[in-house]
Amino acid sequence: MKRLFLLTSLLVLSKFSAQTWATEDQYIQKFAQYAVEEMEKYKIPASITLAQGLLETGGGQSRLAQQGNNHFGIKCKEDWTGKTMKHTDDAPNECFRVYDDPRQSYEDHSIFLATRKYYTNLFKLDMKDYRAWAHGLKKAGYATNPRYASILIGKIEKYRLYEFDNTNTNEVLYAVLKMYPDLKDDRAFMAKLEPAKQTKKEPVTVTVPYKQTSYAQQQKRVEKIKSKAESLNSMLVKNHPNQGLKYVVISEDTNVRFIANKFKVSESKLMKWNELSNTSLKKNDIIFLESKNSTGNTATYKAEAGENMHDIAQKFGIKLHKLYAKNRMNEGENPLAGQLIYLIDKKPRN
Repeated sequence: MKRLFLLTSLLVLSKFSAQTWATEDQYIQKFAQYAVEEMEKYKIPASITLAQGLLETGGGQSRLAQQGNNHFGIKCKEDWTGKTMKHTDDAPNECFRVYDDPRQSYEDHSIFLATRKYYTNLFKLDMKDYRAWAHGLKKAGYATNPRYASILIGKIEKYRLYEFDNTNTNEVLYAVLKMYPDLKDDRAFMAKLEPAKQTKKEPVTVTVPYKQTSYAQQQKRVEKIKSKAESLNSMLVKNHPNQGLKYVVISEDTNVRFIANKFKVSESKLMKWNELSNTSLKKNDIIFLESKNSTGNTATYKAEAGENMHDIAQKFGIKLHKLYAKNRMNEGENPLAGQLIYLIDKKPRN
């Protein structure tokens, strides 16, 4: 009876071990593409992102990954306005973000690293030096486990994830197939490969004269980046003449996420309050930190050349749809130079 029990136990253990190995391989096959996409956009090594995903999700098996599409254990924080779920991690029933798709989780992970000051030094490292990145993450406080860096490096070297640091979005599926040749018999994977064949571009070699970047040029570039950062960080909240609304004038080109983080306001509210169609912000844009009013503080205004209705709505702190209604204009319609725009009362009928 004991021998039968021991044999059964060994079979179960063997099956479990094989399943764990297969699960991690399947995770790489499925999500390597996302990691490479993020590497191209945010300059984070694909090997690091993929290793973190493997570790955080237990090869895609964690509750957060399966029920919330959350592959990096990102908690809600005060600026999150999307779906949430409760999960016990460092403490019971903590709030974690829920995503509609794992790709959103991968992007949010990249944004998390790219916009937090603790991780600034990571982006000074060689993008192909996964060891330096692993130790840099641990040093920056990404995880409390003292072995976190060595665990990531172990995953990367065990599965040769560093191969993905040397590929791109056009070639990543071929890299996966090279790593897992048996996938050629997998119809679903090969079906994904067909569109990639059509969009695959042959690399173009361009010969240019070698020009060494001087130390002075490097310093000038660094100073320019520092100056922009200082300018953005020095932005102050002002009170708009239109009933004291809080607003800021954008000092350098940036994005909504930066403003949201700096002034502790959710991105979705900033987008809504300022009627923004995309997250890019330009120098001298006016951004309100609270909901705008339904009327202006002066009766009328003459539109300047090149101004649109959104510009005027921001200038006077008026809700855009209210401004259109007051002037009997259709949404999307813009004023002519010198046109009288009504800000308090409705434009009289002709």
